[in-house]
Amino acid sequence: MTLDRVAVVSSAQTELRPAWSGAQHIDLISAVVAQVFKGTGLTLEDVDFVFDSGSDVLDGRSISNCGFLGAMGAHHKEESRVEEDGLWAAQYGVTKIASGAARVGLIIAYSKPSESETNAFYASQCEPFYQRPVGFDHRAASGLQAQRYLADAALDLSALARVTHQRWSDAARHGKVAIDKVPDEAAVLADVNAAAPLTELMLSRPLDGAVAVLLASEDIARRVARPPVWVTGMGSASDRHAFASRTPGRLEACEAAAAMALRKAGWQAAKADIAEVSASSAASELMVLEALGLAKQGQAISLLDNASTAINRSGGALPADPIMATGLVRLAEAARQLSYPAEYGLSAVTSAIVHGAGGVGMQSHCVFTLEV
Repeated sequence: MTLDRVAVVSSAQTELRPAWSGAQHIDLISAVVAQVFKGTGLTLEDVDFVFDSGSDVLDGRSISNCGFLGAMGAHHKEESRVEEDGLWAAQYGVTKIASGAARVGLIIAYSKPSESETNAFYASQCEPFYQRPVGFDHRAASGLQAQRYLADAALDLSALARVTHQRWSDAARHGKVAIDKVPDEAAVLADVNAAAPLTELMLSRPLDGAVAVLLASEDIARRVARPPVWVTGMGSASDRHAFASRTPGRLEACEAAAAMALRKAGWQAAKADIAEVSASSAASELMVLEALGLAKQGQAISLLDNASTAINRSGGALPADPIMATGLVRLAEAARQLSYPAEYGLSAVTSAIVHGAGGVGMQSHCVFTLEV
């Protein structure tokens, strides 16, 4: 069986803000749905399916997407909810189109963590008998990961401060992120302790927002996109649920997801021109870059000074983590950088690697490869 080629033909996202207090979920969703078709010649009538990502827990009610179907344009269409980061919904959509079962798909992810207690959201995903009762949560997992990573890589906190400052600077320069002031390295180090050794600024910042991505089969993509951004590889994997059972200092599920995506793309190594990756902390961003094969173990910090790959020109997840939408934002950003490289100070770029993550301590990972 020959699979159809699938491309990202358009994307749209709201500004990512600490709180969209003047807008409801449906307002954010309808804004990106209205925007994503502009310039393509396509309309909602051309869409075969709508896949969306969100969280009933964050939204505060069961089957919360049922209240958003009108804003999504999903009435009288095939619709499916993915209770995971939006990059998994994109994986679902790409697979459906590649199989020949559809030609155009709309992928939507949204989040309003400002209306929720994100620590409680993550704590509800912890092992319930030993870890949750003692207060273990996503922040504690991030702190433990950072402790082990810094020790193994022989780095100190100044390295994480450099990463944090760089990502906030990138977001202020290129990303659709509400930022009042970019913290310098001294401010990052002096910020309040969050989960030793991490300060608050070294953790990803939950923000409100929505994103939409339009996928299409080859015949349609060649007609409506200039140029089409082809999805050439995908992979996903999940680590052990119990945090203590995972291999310390490594993201093995990320390594497995990356290996799968690279194999499907026919890449011998992760030598992409662009990388857009998710992370729960400055330390875990370095861990992700190493798991993807962009740097050797313990050496990802060197990518800040000398990298052939443009990493998180959008700022990544540290300054802007719209939980459940972060990975799909990475896909939208990478596709845009391939289509409009000059906007990001890039030239002659032809490939990208995209990463999304979910769960406590980044238990699950999804990786895409893109090419033009």
